Amino acid sequence: MTSFIIINARILTLSGGNTPRRRKEMNDLGIIEIGHLLVRDGLIQHVGEGVPDNSLIDESEELPVIDANGRVIMPTFVDCHTHACWAGNRLDEFEMGLRGVSYLDILKQGGGIMSTVRAVRDTSQDILASDLLERVGLMASLGTTTLEIKSGYGLTTKDELKMLRAIHDASQAVPQIIAGTFLGAHAIDPDQEQFADMVINEMLPAVAQEFPGITCDAYCEQGAWSVEQTTSLFEKAIELGCPIRAHVDQFNPLGMLTRAVDMGAVSVDHLETSTDEELKHLASSDTIGVLLPASGFCLNNTYARGREIIDLGCAVAIASNYNPGSAPSPSMPFAISLACRRLGLTPAEAITASTINPAYALGLQNRVGTLEVGKQADIQLLDCTDERELAWHIASGSPLFVSIRGEIVHLLTDGEMDFEEDA
Repeated sequence: MTSFIIINARILTLSGGNTPRRRKEMNDLGIIEIGHLLVRDGLIQHVGEGVPDNSLIDESEELPVIDANGRVIMPTFVDCHTHACWAGNRLDEFEMGLRGVSYLDILKQGGGIMSTVRAVRDTSQDILASDLLERVGLMASLGTTTLEIKSGYGLTTKDELKMLRAIHDASQAVPQIIAGTFLGAHAIDPDQEQFADMVINEMLPAVAQEFPGITCDAYCEQGAWSVEQTTSLFEKAIELGCPIRAHVDQFNPLGMLTRAVDMGAVSVDHLETSTDEELKHLASSDTIGVLLPASGFCLNNTYARGREIIDLGCAVAIASNYNPGSAPSPSMPFAISLACRRLGLTPAEAITASTINPAYALGLQNRVGTLEVGKQADIQLLDCTDERELAWHIASGSPLFVSIRGEIVHLLTDGEMDFEEDA
């Protein structure tokens, strides 16, 4: 089924504008209090108030009707920062953290990212793709149908390419939009001499040749990539026609935020320890700030100053940061709840930051992120009549209904919503 009509719905269209939302714009969800939405052949054909006009539907057309009974429909989530492709687990390190060992200390002991690197190197491309498909399916059941997935657990040219191929393989097997990102600069491998030079001069060119125009990311932090190394990588990426993104200021403000913005980064991600001056610089740019509250929840209760960042005028997105170590959560609703409870966002701002703004971060704003005519019918029906429940609930259930290009990928039945076979 790729054609249907939803009636009696509270519709969050998020319509309007052609740039990422900032300041007061983030609170405007384009709400239709009670309305209808028509999907044909996987695209949104009409959105309107009240009862649909008979002229919308041909009398001979057998069009399934979904009666939302006043519940909320909204765009599905766009998760613009994940590390969802991995192998192995870090359960031992999880227990170490519970005993008080810090994340950076675990890294120094050869754990953290390098622990997963060793597991990925020992895992085939097919198994990586298969495991990833399970995680992508779980994310869809929670309302996420567009997502970014980074490499970065290979750290050799062969294994980084293996990861990116596995991500590509998975993207061809599901209806979700999956954007792959090259993160060879995820750590410094102590067992490889001149590692940073190798990534810049060997790994990145090989990746860009096989995946032209792929986004290049880097983790700039003490014990990982320095500002100077990251800058050299980004200079090479730009030369090769690759957009750039950067992990910055998760634990220490090293100055990479300003450098990345000045180099034209699509986004700077984390921002937990960013300085006032750097955030003001971000606000004056086109770069999107991506906030990752699940990391603070899982690691050290340190969060980006979301309220201040928005009030300064930054374009803000939030993401799950789904990964096996610092954020083992596939749930954008959980990220929304944390963003409101710990970062100071309003529920409406958090919804904007999880739909249209991250769509801009991935360059997909013309396809997803709003419920507007011509967009993909990537829609979720929530089991509530007030969208603020997304932020209020913690670890809540799945949406009642999720469609991707009009195709139902998740449906709760047993009388939980009215579904008629034809109009």
